Amino acid sequence: MKNVLWFVLGIAGGFVVAHLVNKDPRGQELLTEVDLRISEFTDRIAEAYHAQEAKIEGLVAGAKDAADDVLDSATAPASTAPNAN
Repeated sequence: MKNVLWFVLGIAGGFVVAHLVNKDPRGQELLTEVDLRISEFTDRIAEAYHAQEAKIEGLVAGAKDAADDVLDSATAPASTAPNAN
C-alpha cells in the first residue's frame, strides 16, 4: 500500500512540475520539443509495424494459396491428376 501511495504522489508531482514548466516560455519550448521527438518516434514505430504487418500478410496469403493448390490437387479426380511416372 505504501508503494501505491508513492506512485500516486509521484504522478501528481509530475503533473504539478509539468504545469509549472509549461507556464514559462522556455519550458513551453522544451515541452514542444519533447512532444515533437515523441511524435517522431511513435510515427517511426507505426511505419515499421505496418511494414512488418504487410510482410506477414503476404506470407500468409502465399501459404493459403499453396495450401489451396495442394488441397485441389489431392481432391482432383484420378483422370485429371498428373501422371506420376
